[in-house]
Amino acid sequence: MNKQQLAAKIWESANQMRSKIEANEYKDYILGFIFYKYLCDKEEQFAFKEGYAKEDLVSLSEDDNETVEYFKENIGFFIAYDNLFSAWIRLGRDFDVSNVRDALSAFERHISPAHKKLFDGIFTTLQTGLSKLGENAASQTKAISSLIYLIKDIPMNSKADYDVLGFIYEYLISMFAATAGKKAGEFYTPHEVSVLMSEIIAHHLKDKKEIQIYDPTSGSGSLLINIGNSVAKHIDNENNIKYYAQELKQNTYNLTRMNLVMRGILPSNIVTRNADTLEDDWPYFDENDPIGTYNPLYVDAVVSNPPYSQKWDNENKESDPRYSRFGLAPKTKADYAFLLHDLYHLRPDGIMTIVLPHGVLFRGGEEGAIRRNLIEQGHIDTIIGLPANIFFGTGIPTIIIVLKQTRDNTDVLIIDASKGFEKVGKSNKLRASDIKKIADTVIHRETIEKYSKVVSLHEIRENDYNLNIPRYVDSSAHEESYDIYATMFGGVPQSEISELDAYWQSFPTLKNDVFDDVVSQYTQLKTDNVTQTIMENGDIQAFITRFNTSFETLNSFLKKELLEQCQSLKIQREQTILANDIFARLENTPLIDKYEAYQILDDNWHTIATDLEIIQTEGFEATNQVDANMVIKKKNGKEVEEQEGWRGHIIPFDLVQTTYLQEELEALKIKEERLLEITALYEEIVESLSEEEKELEMVKESKDGFVNAQVAKEAKQIRAEIKKKVTFEEDSVELKILTVDELIAQEKALKKEVKEESIALHINTKKTIESLSDVQIYELLELKWIKPLENELTKLPNGIINTLVNKVQELAVKYETTLKDIEDEITATSKELSVMVDELDGGEFDMQGLKAFQELLGVK
Repeated sequence: MNKQQLAAKIWESANQMRSKIEANEYKDYILGFIFYKYLCDKEEQFAFKEGYAKEDLVSLSEDDNETVEYFKENIGFFIAYDNLFSAWIRLGRDFDVSNVRDALSAFERHISPAHKKLFDGIFTTLQTGLSKLGENAASQTKAISSLIYLIKDIPMNSKADYDVLGFIYEYLISMFAATAGKKAGEFYTPHEVSVLMSEIIAHHLKDKKEIQIYDPTSGSGSLLINIGNSVAKHIDNENNIKYYAQELKQNTYNLTRMNLVMRGILPSNIVTRNADTLEDDWPYFDENDPIGTYNPLYVDAVVSNPPYSQKWDNENKESDPRYSRFGLAPKTKADYAFLLHDLYHLRPDGIMTIVLPHGVLFRGGEEGAIRRNLIEQGHIDTIIGLPANIFFGTGIPTIIIVLKQTRDNTDVLIIDASKGFEKVGKSNKLRASDIKKIADTVIHRETIEKYSKVVSLHEIRENDYNLNIPRYVDSSAHEESYDIYATMFGGVPQSEISELDAYWQSFPTLKNDVFDDVVSQYTQLKTDNVTQTIMENGDIQAFITRFNTSFETLNSFLKKELLEQCQSLKIQREQTILANDIFARLENTPLIDKYEAYQILDDNWHTIATDLEIIQTEGFEATNQVDANMVIKKKNGKEVEEQEGWRGHIIPFDLVQTTYLQEELEALKIKEERLLEITALYEEIVESLSEEEKELEMVKESKDGFVNAQVAKEAKQIRAEIKKKVTFEEDSVELKILTVDELIAQEKALKKEVKEESIALHINTKKTIESLSDVQIYELLELKWIKPLENELTKLPNGIINTLVNKVQELAVKYETTLKDIEDEITATSKELSVMVDELDGGEFDMQGLKAFQELLGVK
């Protein structure tokens, strides 16, 4: 399984296993066990490097002080053999919850002094929560045993395995957050928001060789890790990134430490603290000697997603250097307190991003004064309005504010990104293209109609320092209007044709081809076939040609980038390289949205990146590998995992079949299609029978199989008699039954053939993959990675043209039927009704009623 499949499998099982335990609690247990397994695997790998054989691990004992100290000095901790995760697995049915209690307690005793701050109390939440996994020791043992068997296959032995482990850890956190309701905000920032903030920060820091980053409300640590991942695209040595984190809640603080450690970050680059950020500022010092080691913490970047509008104690904080320059946030809302804390810890050339509720942009009082000071002193760089309902547990609209300690300019970039998202379940989610567009707009500081605006300090002053986004950016959708004259008399208004000016400017001759008169205020379509006219236009043809010319070398570029360098390219940087190339090809092609192209790239990139990770970590020979296809089946009321055939480790079976085994595949498809035809034929015949005919025993037997021996015997006799006859009436029951019988016999024989040939094709595919040459593998990788991307990109011009065709047709249809036409039709219909009424006869009161109806129709 790849990391996505393994993560999904673990989540599905864990979600079932947690039973009635709250998701917010259960996450601490499973993530704690994953972390303990990580530490055990790390110790085993260190032992192997030191010359230990597998059977020598049993000698790892607390009684061997020299070994204990040696391990602690090198990896920061020591775990005795009996307490190793692998030892728990080997115990099988002898495993007991006491094994876990003893192991976690022993871990606390064997942390090196240098790692004490990093590891001290890291399993406290897990230790105290063991009793919640069952009512007694036996039920707790059963629950824990199921948990450790669930996670035992997570690989943790190499840098690549850390990536898999980190992905699974992040995946589980996100899934638990999705089910944790309002509590999710305590520990998780949605991945897409985290990536957006990270990309903005990473670009600002791209030229630095050493970087320090800080999250004062770190939660699970995901924000910090994503910044590290984004910065790593620009920095050569990831070990030059130092991470600072502070978190109030102990269980969440433990998640921060676990997450950072499991990413393979050097312990010396992880500095964490469990404390209240607002109450207890964190200039960096040694807790044992705060005065002698005092060193204020100033970093290159601060990122945070603090609790929104929470109460705080602002008494005696006036002299706090974090707030003294700008003002004190009201005690009912700590939003600006968190913001000013972050800003205080920035170096002069630093950058920060913070997620806050919309209210901080326009609320008055103390907050208004703080906002004014921040604006006048030039700290607020960018405001990004996010879509509503994007965070787990809250639907309130949020913003990201980008601030800097020093800036050359005084304006503020305001972005309304609230309309760019996709709906996923009940939540909204930023797409890759949305993230890219926002980040590019921030980096290039662009003003884009209905999306963003660089607002001058003068304009902000005129608005009394109110930064509410709608004051500066109107992102509302265009409301459809109706032209009064065209509604009455027909024709297409030039005012509405001019709304398509972007198309007419790109295709100068097209308007004359489509419309009769391009000068008068109202005109008509010149053509009955809008699609054909547009497609045959010279400018449109030139547009398509220009696009095709620009992209004709894309295939060779992608082959060089992805195929020729698949074992050596930098995966983290490659998507940016491909995106820049695609953007460059689109520079001289009007109308096509480059971010739509980016979304196509991103949709395809996940498959490519996963395969590249496997090739670079397992070797190119992994492309010839075939894995057992494991599926979950229910047996005796229990779910069990069984093998169901094989699957390509990288190369998909269906791709191999359509490329190299076409003849066998086509032959099989023909038989499968014939099977469907046979089934449809005899079902049609059976359905044509009357209800009485369906009750005949021979019909029942033919449809459903022999009901019993006596029925079978009778049916056989009847058929024997039927077959003696030479002819049957065309619609006779006898003929229908014989036809169905023949079809069922064909179906049975054909099913057997299809099954045998399917198995043979499956086995042949397995053998083919295992014997593929390098040339064949590169051909298949091109078909898997490059062709789908190329095919989707080449559809972009047609998308533009089809949109234009639809808009023109909508304009024509909009005014095709005028109000005068409708009025004339009503008048004619009324007259027809009146004539029909004149022909009616009835009593005195009937006739009075009919006369009144004619008056209502307006016909005398």
